[in-house]
Amino acid sequence: MFAKLPQTLTAPFGLLTDEAKLAFRSRPQGISKLYTTRHIAETDSYWDQYFALFDTPSDVFSLISTHDIRRALLDSPENVATLIRVVTSRLFNLVSDHTFPSAPPASMASYATSFMKTSSTERNATKEVLNSLRVLQRVLPVVFEVEGESNAFELEVLWKKVEVDDEIVPTAPEQAPQFVIEDDDDGSESGHDSDTQSQTPQPKRTKTLPSLGEKLFTCVNDLLFCCGFSLPTKIQVDHYKINYVIWEKGIGSTTDPGPNHAYDSNKTEVLRLLLVLLSRQIYIPPAALFTHPSFYTLHVVRKTPRRDVLTLLCSLLNTVINSATTNNMTIASVAGKVPYNHLVFKGEDSRTALVGMCLQVLCVVLDFQSGPARDIVSDSGDAATSSSPTTQTNAFRYFLAKLHRTQDFAFILSGIIAILEQQLAISNNLLPGSRKSVPYVPETIVLFWKIIELNKKFRAYLLDSDKAVDVLAYLLCYSLEIKDKPQQHGLCRALSYIIQTLSAESAFGNKLSSPINIQIPTKWISQGASHGTAGDFMITSIYSIIATTSGSLNSIYPALIIALANAAPYFKNLSVVASNRLLQLFTSFSNPLFLLSDESHPRLLFLMLEVFNSVIFHHLSDNPNLLYAVITAQKTFEELGTFTLARGLREIQRVQRIKEEQASKAERDRKDGPQQERASVESAHQEKLRLLKNESDPAFTIALDIESTSFSGEDLEAGLGGHEQTETRPLTSSPSENSPTTSTGTITAASEKARGKMKARRSMSSDTINGDRMAAAGVGRNGFLPTQEWVTSWQQGLPLDTVMLVISELLPKIQNLQAGRQKANSAGAITDFLQSVTLTDVLPPAPALYPRRFVWSDASIVWLTSLIWGGVYVHGMSPLGIWNFTKVRLFFVKHTQTQQRQITDTMSSVVGGLFSPTRQRPERSSNQ
Repeated sequence: MFAKLPQTLTAPFGLLTDEAKLAFRSRPQGISKLYTTRHIAETDSYWDQYFALFDTPSDVFSLISTHDIRRALLDSPENVATLIRVVTSRLFNLVSDHTFPSAPPASMASYATSFMKTSSTERNATKEVLNSLRVLQRVLPVVFEVEGESNAFELEVLWKKVEVDDEIVPTAPEQAPQFVIEDDDDGSESGHDSDTQSQTPQPKRTKTLPSLGEKLFTCVNDLLFCCGFSLPTKIQVDHYKINYVIWEKGIGSTTDPGPNHAYDSNKTEVLRLLLVLLSRQIYIPPAALFTHPSFYTLHVVRKTPRRDVLTLLCSLLNTVINSATTNNMTIASVAGKVPYNHLVFKGEDSRTALVGMCLQVLCVVLDFQSGPARDIVSDSGDAATSSSPTTQTNAFRYFLAKLHRTQDFAFILSGIIAILEQQLAISNNLLPGSRKSVPYVPETIVLFWKIIELNKKFRAYLLDSDKAVDVLAYLLCYSLEIKDKPQQHGLCRALSYIIQTLSAESAFGNKLSSPINIQIPTKWISQGASHGTAGDFMITSIYSIIATTSGSLNSIYPALIIALANAAPYFKNLSVVASNRLLQLFTSFSNPLFLLSDESHPRLLFLMLEVFNSVIFHHLSDNPNLLYAVITAQKTFEELGTFTLARGLREIQRVQRIKEEQASKAERDRKDGPQQERASVESAHQEKLRLLKNESDPAFTIALDIESTSFSGEDLEAGLGGHEQTETRPLTSSPSENSPTTSTGTITAASEKARGKMKARRSMSSDTINGDRMAAAGVGRNGFLPTQEWVTSWQQGLPLDTVMLVISELLPKIQNLQAGRQKANSAGAITDFLQSVTLTDVLPPAPALYPRRFVWSDASIVWLTSLIWGGVYVHGMSPLGIWNFTKVRLFFVKHTQTQQRQITDTMSSVVGGLFSPTRQRPERSSNQ
């Protein structure tokens, strides 16, 4: 009798929630009843605990596991169906109930009073609505996973439409025929009066009710615009609490209701359910993505009313754009600026969570092109075809493409730049790791890509503005920041496609001569290039990405080199560093081991030759540094004209022998080191010379002898995916960082074939040897076997004539200048000569410009979809784990142990382990 007295006393005060939550996991009336008892009725009181028990999203995701839902689907599927029906029915009723939303507590006393009464007398409608959303967030991913490509359970529970008898409303006699359209002709012919018609038996009229899924999406939309729940109550009109107004100031709205922590948190909860509904497509394999479109996403992008689409689209965009420009002083915003604060407090504030969720929803709906949501392809008059969305395919893509106001473009551009600037400032902080990176930068970049892809007017506005160069610099800086992170290589690929898209516009090329206005971190500025133009920074950044990624990013090399080829006709006054970088890329791409290792590699060499040709045709005298670098590399160009498979294999074998000899010599030096140290007082100096000798391996020396920079030739070769080496060819004239020529001597004379006889290039010889086929088999990768026929097919198509013509014309004149002047003033004379040279009477007419644009294909659409959803998946793993332990089929999930940040280890040792080790964070497969 007295055993229950403590519970009786404390129950009204709501102090037994923890015990009730523990009982939900352990007792038979808890979660276990869902899969142990068959056919639980919808009216059973068992379901009430799903609405009142949980207090936070973490409660739902910790007390209801994916294993519980999966077991219930297998053992008692009807209970899962009942759970979905009960939860959605309660959600619909609560939204329309006058008690929702519950009034927020006005003071601490009222808050305590309401807390004590919740378990006994009062219902908290807002809490029940939130718990309904959370339970659906937990259950639906498991349903999607178990269903896979089959939709039987979902069609029965969520998408089944029921026909019911239509209640006939009494109407005037003249309005009756509009309900029986099929019988209009019969009625006009018979001429019977109304009495005769009333005696004739009428077929029973029926109407189709919307499915549960359709009503759920309508409810979600209403909750996003519910006054007192997601919007301030001051904008409520009369008793209508659903008011479709744009959340924040920006596109389509000039009023700003101001932020509210509770409203932001509620919006995040609703958007999370919307994202879960849209995530149905991650449980479809890539091959079936277009043939098995998600019913949920199709309904959102095709069936949502126009008013709802516009309001939601503008609300999401404004929330994202205002995130970096807001000046609201909150505890979270102030605490986020404290150095290393994120290492102590792992959570994120409600505003950051809301912005990230808005970006994820935007990226998902703007990317969706599956089944009938695919853009309509239309002929644009020329050879190319274009596709564009419509309101019948994807209303979100359509209305984003229709934005046209200049102030809206300025608003979007300033917001995106502000987010990228914030991230750059964090990476350039004096205290490494002291501030947490902006968590939604990848989604911001994808959103920017979608805007410039869909809205041509915005793309034109961007390229005509002064911010175009800054955007390019931000994108390149972020690429340099993440290039060494395997989990970010998919985003690197997206950035390369964005840069290619921008480079195809002539307005972009015209901006490349402008200086960069933003503060670029010094670690990404090459020596001697601190005051270069946008074109210089573009070249040096692309070189750095290719030269330092050890071949792990070879999938993005074509897009980056195409961007250089698109921009080359607009290059002016390239610096010595940028010119040398172009020659280094060309020399590495012409390396035999690189050329013969993959079937697609010669295309990169072709594009680099196009870069040189474009500069020669359009701005020859404006680029003396690049022109001189090309002339000094004349030997490399000549050898390409006579390249054969046998010669390439011999060069590869020669370089391999050099490497073996150097390795054996290094091993001997290592063994003899102790004896030499004891025998000679100069051993330290000799060791230093040996290390320097190994670092400056002559087989890696680029033909152009520039001063030392932050990236070596070894890095460049490794970045192209191989360990090949090139032959050392020291030049008698070596350009410095400040002038095209500074050293003595004369340039080696060109051969007679190079002097105006490009068309007489030597024909391909068939000097194959017996071991060529075996050697070629060891060079090719992934089963590729280079043959002489294959070499001939691309070698004869290389655009070498223009470069060889320039070399044959200018080389003798430069030699004469060097021979007739002193060493001190020959550099200035050569620079003046190259700036005044004109070859219009020698060169053929400049070809028309045909920039290579990025073209979407089915494979690229699937790749971007998997990239977007991969990012959503990773964001959802902490703290809730929305899709954890479910079998995702769209992409591969790889769990790895991430390395601990050095700053965390250091500070942990200082303060005695205050900072806990960083949590394991799964990474997506880098196959995207």
